[in-house]
Formats: sequence, C-alpha cells, structure tokens
Amino acid sequence: MAYETLGGDAARLHNAASTMGNSRYRGRRACSVENDSLRVTVMAEGGHIAEILDKRTGINPLWSPKWDSIDPSTLTTDRIDFYGGLADGPLLAGIVGHNLCLDMFGGPSAEELAAGGSTHGEGSVVRYRLVTDGTRLTASASFPLANFDFLRRIELRSTSVLITETVTNKSAFDRPIGWTQHATLGAPFVKNGVTEHRCSATRAKVFERSFGPADYLAPGEVFDWPLAPRSDGGVVDLRRFSSAHASSAYTAHLMDPARDDAYFVAYAPEYELAAGYVWCRRDFPWMGIWEENRSRPQTPWNLDEIAWGFEFGCSPFPETRRAMVDRGRLFETPTYRWIPARASVTCGYEAIVMHAPAIPSELRPTAP
Repeated sequence: MAYETLGGDAARLHNAASTMGNSRYRGRRACSVENDSLRVTVMAEGGHIAEILDKRTGINPLWSPKWDSIDPSTLTTDRIDFYGGLADGPLLAGIVGHNLCLDMFGGPSAEELAAGGSTHGEGSVVRYRLVTDGTRLTASASFPLANFDFLRRIELRSTSVLITETVTNKSAFDRPIGWTQHATLGAPFVKNGVTEHRCSATRAKVFERSFGPADYLAPGEVFDWPLAPRSDGGVVDLRRFSSAHASSAYTAHLMDPARDDAYFVAYAPEYELAAGYVWCRRDFPWMGIWEENRSRPQTPWNLDEIAWGFEFGCSPFPETRRAMVDRGRLFETPTYRWIPARASVTCGYEAIVMHAPAIPSELRPTAP
C-alpha cells in the first residue's frame, strides 16, 4: 500500500485549463488518446473508460450498452424509472465500458439513498476534468458526498494502457471503503459459447442470494476455480461465456495469494484478439465475475444485453457499506480497505489489448 499527498500536483490539475471533451462518444462529451495500436476514450461525466479500441481489428472489447447513453447530469425525474430508479438510475444512464466503483461496491442503504447516494458510489456519476498530453490522459474529480478527491493517470505504451489512481480522504477520520474496477466486456468481442478467459483465481463463492432472473449457479456455494456448482446439480466451467440463450450469475474469486500480481485475460478467436488486466494483488485481492446474458426484462435492459464483467477490487461482493464492513473477511482476506484521515492511497494496474493466435495462459505486467 503506497501513500502520497497530491499537494501542488492536484492543485495544478484542478486549476488547469482542462479539456472537458475534445471528442464525442455515443453523442456524449469525452476525451481520447491514441498510439499506433490503441485508442482509449474516457467519458467526461462518470469518468468511464469507454473504449480501448484495437486499431488492427477495429474492435473495442469493452461493453457498450444498447440503450440510450446520457450524461448523469441530464437525467431527469421523468426518465429515472427507465434507467432503474433512484439507486441504479444515475449509474445505468451513463454506464459504458470500465466504470469505477468508489467509495462503495454495491447499492446504497436507505439512509444513503435519501442523502443522494447511488449504486457503486460517486465514482461513476460525477463530472471529471480531462486533460490530454500526447499519449497521456489525466482525469480528476471531487466526490462531495464521500469528501474525497480522485486522480487517474492514463498512459499508452504499445498495446498496454498503464493506469494509476490516487484517492485522497479529505476528512479527519479513517474511512472503510470499497474500491473496485468494474471492467466489463461486451459484443462483438463477447460471443455466446465462444469467448473464453483465464485468470489467477483460487477459492471462490457464488453470490449468496438470487442475482438475476436466469440464475443457474447454487447460491452461496464455495468452490475452487474454475468449476462452479450448478443449482440443478453438476458443475460448469466458468472459463467460457455461457452458450445458453439467457443466463445470469455472479461469483466472487480470491486472487492467488502466492502471486504478487493478479490478472484476467479474455480471448475472441474470431478476431485473434486478447483483452485483459493485470494488477497488484495486495491492492485488489478480489475479482467478481458478472454474467448478464439477455436475462433482465426490465428497462433499460430489455432482454437484450450481453455483458461479461471482471470486477477486480478490495471487496468480493456488491453489497451495502454496512454489509461489507459486517462481513469483514472471507477466506481469511479482508473485504474492504481503509483510507486514513487526510491521507492519500495510490494503486496502479494495466489494461492490455493485443493480437494473439490463441488464448494466453496468463498476463504479466509488460511495463515497469
């Protein structure tokens, strides 16, 4: 765990003549940086990493929902029910690709909802200041409800995207938080019964209650990666995306404690394209695998979304802050992390999108 103060750097970025959107993505303000291999686009509202486009194939492995994508600031009371109501609406209105869950991973309590909170915290709904410099992009934001400052630095190097995030607790109290990278893959990269992935998972547990309308795993069951227990008996290999017409699932996975780093990598054989992330296991010891395969009938889902989420962070399950703290530990591993009073915490990770003739057996950091 590394600690640093943002000091003049944060103030300089805060006061800089920032670019709130030098390009458009799905009609919304965004910023892009690119090199010979990749183009990375970040949304001005919500800070989502919307695309990591492979220029060779023209494929963006990240999920782009089919519904109308809007900036959270434009969400009006007459449309909020379409996007899932007060808790989910601000998130789903603008969600795309890789979103940040901070300072919680899950839904708000009734009291937090009444105070203005929404699902997965402010990280995916606030407005960001975006600054580009060649192949580098900086996104900074303030989270008024959490009383945090957030700074993300992105740098492209060949087929890798190096990402560093710093969270500053401006309050005078130590804070227990959730901090999860909600990286979600989608079509055309994800295809039923075809797309596979590998990861550094070990012990795992199925979500403890119903997760979706087409659940097929036994709730609350503990298992060893990659064979998960089915609710109707037998097991299923989670390394391949479901071939069913409709399915839903969530499983929490402890990343291998014997490794310093952790990873997942998915592969689309049609495009000979691999996409994944690698990170420091001490920072993010958990990864949740979320499967949404045309199962949710309500708006905005409309039985029409295919999404495969790999949600690596410091918490195993999406749940309220109180439930996260009450859980405390799973498999002898903490289920949240602390940020000390008036201190900063920095974490780094790497996204990789590259050509491969077959699925890679693992990912390792490609840059110092």
